Amino acid sequence: MFADRATIYVRSGKGGDGHVSFRREKYVPSGGPDGGDGGNGGDVIFQVDEVMNTLADYRHIRKYRAEDGETGGKKNCHGKNGQNIVLKVPLGTVIKEAESGKVIADMSGDNRRFVLLKGGRGGNGNQHYATSTMQAPKYAQPGQPAQELTLLLELKVIADVGLVGFPNVGKSTLLSRVTNAQPKIANYHFTTLSPNLGVVDLDDSRGFVIADIPGLIEGASQGAGLGHEFLRHIERTKVIIHIVDAAGTEGRDPVEDIYAINRELESYNAEIGKRPQVIAANKMDAVCSVEDSDPLAALKAEFEPKGISVYPISAISGQGLKELLYHVQDMLDQLDQEPTVFEQEYFPEEEKSSDSDAPFTVEYHEAADEYVVEGPRIEKMLGYTNLESEKGFTFFQNFLRENGILEQLEQLGIQEGDTVRMYGLSFDYYK
Repeated sequence: MFADRATIYVRSGKGGDGHVSFRREKYVPSGGPDGGDGGNGGDVIFQVDEVMNTLADYRHIRKYRAEDGETGGKKNCHGKNGQNIVLKVPLGTVIKEAESGKVIADMSGDNRRFVLLKGGRGGNGNQHYATSTMQAPKYAQPGQPAQELTLLLELKVIADVGLVGFPNVGKSTLLSRVTNAQPKIANYHFTTLSPNLGVVDLDDSRGFVIADIPGLIEGASQGAGLGHEFLRHIERTKVIIHIVDAAGTEGRDPVEDIYAINRELESYNAEIGKRPQVIAANKMDAVCSVEDSDPLAALKAEFEPKGISVYPISAISGQGLKELLYHVQDMLDQLDQEPTVFEQEYFPEEEKSSDSDAPFTVEYHEAADEYVVEGPRIEKMLGYTNLESEKGFTFFQNFLRENGILEQLEQLGIQEGDTVRMYGLSFDYYK
């Protein structure tokens, strides 16, 4: 079965605790501190695998954990860093926070590798806390806790054009005729049980990717038929080819069919309903000439005044397909060529660092001539924030300002160029 959704639990590695120990040397009764730092916990990383095309692997294994960092040791021995866990997903996978449904990352475009959760930073050993006034510190920093999230993975295929229409109108036949795709074709409803992709190659043109979206019927957006399982796959498409049975071989009204499917698209996502469309009036070779009955004329009279072109085709014989495809290519050429990428809405760093009740202190240490900011809230923020990234550093600056830390430092008389220490992090203060 085609798997394009999966719910999984992920956890980064916990940082190893710093170690408390003192040198023991011959003829040196009381050596200095030599406790090593704990290792960093492993990260949770998502990476695009060009070979994968479903999320089936995540239907069987639902929990993924990165390795914890090891505790520091004696003689300044650094604890081993925990191994990262790399989760491979197909191109086009959208990673969401399961409860809110907000997008964390879209694994498409240039985003082929994404660090979702940072492992906890290892704690400093007691060697870092020796000062001129406290030469035997018995404190070591604990490792930062792990992060955890429940994720919803959704595969949204990457195609330029989406084929929509009621079952058995000829979508799969059209796809097999104009591309290298080989979908299952039969004369009964719901033959196609998964999205099919194919590449259209045109002379003197760049061509495009087309996707057959199965199972659309009335009520699909509310769960009827199979369409609700696959509507997500047209969210990236730029143009929609709406295929109808112009011959009415099953007694359906092609005009009403188009309106019915469009209502489902708009109900699912209003933006999809606004996408440019072209109508492919299929099975023209089966249209019977009946007086006062011309389905093609009815389609053109209804939709061409609204700016929607109608092309008579026969997917079986190939009639009219070339004209239809070149028109679709012209439509694509007039549109933005940038791929559709879903913007990030959920930021794990901010969510995990927002514990406003956790205490912190801001003090001036005269002996060391430095300002010291410490406390559980500070430890959490440092543990979850990647200061090497632009986003992480911006979040760090906002955290200092929004929590009143900068204000407290100024009240203590801090001047530009003075040193500020937050556990193992030291930096010069500048406005």
